[in-house]
Amino acid sequence: MIERLRQARENEEGFTLIELLVVIIIVGILAAIAIPVFLNQRNKGFDSAVRADLRNSATAQETWLTDNAGYTNNVGDLETVGFKYSAAKNYSGGVASLSATTAGNDYCMQGSSASGATFVYTNTGGLGQVGVNGVQACA
Repeated sequence: MIERLRQARENEEGFTLIELLVVIIIVGILAAIAIPVFLNQRNKGFDSAVRADLRNSATAQETWLTDNAGYTNNVGDLETVGFKYSAAKNYSGGVASLSATTAGNDYCMQGSSASGATFVYTNTGGLGQVGVNGVQACA
């Protein structure tokens, strides 16, 4: 009987505490690498949505110009010619909003993404990010 118990004990299989700790450490290292990468991709998505909205609003500004012989300062007016915002969560503060300023035959539109980046679209310079390559905010 004692011999059977010894033999049963030797045949037991399982993981040691050291093996479990090593696996937990490896999983922790992988999570530490993956989480910042995921958050960075999310911010890129926010930025892309705001940039796309600026491009679409620029098309709407040109349509507005054709119909009304001038650009508009009110982005809300652009909705009448087909402009639609992307989801509000893409914007800073969770409110979908772009601002527009016009001066003669030029316009400047600006929006801030949920990542904190601010983007500008002008009819003379196209799309840019404020603070990158000397791009200035709308005046």
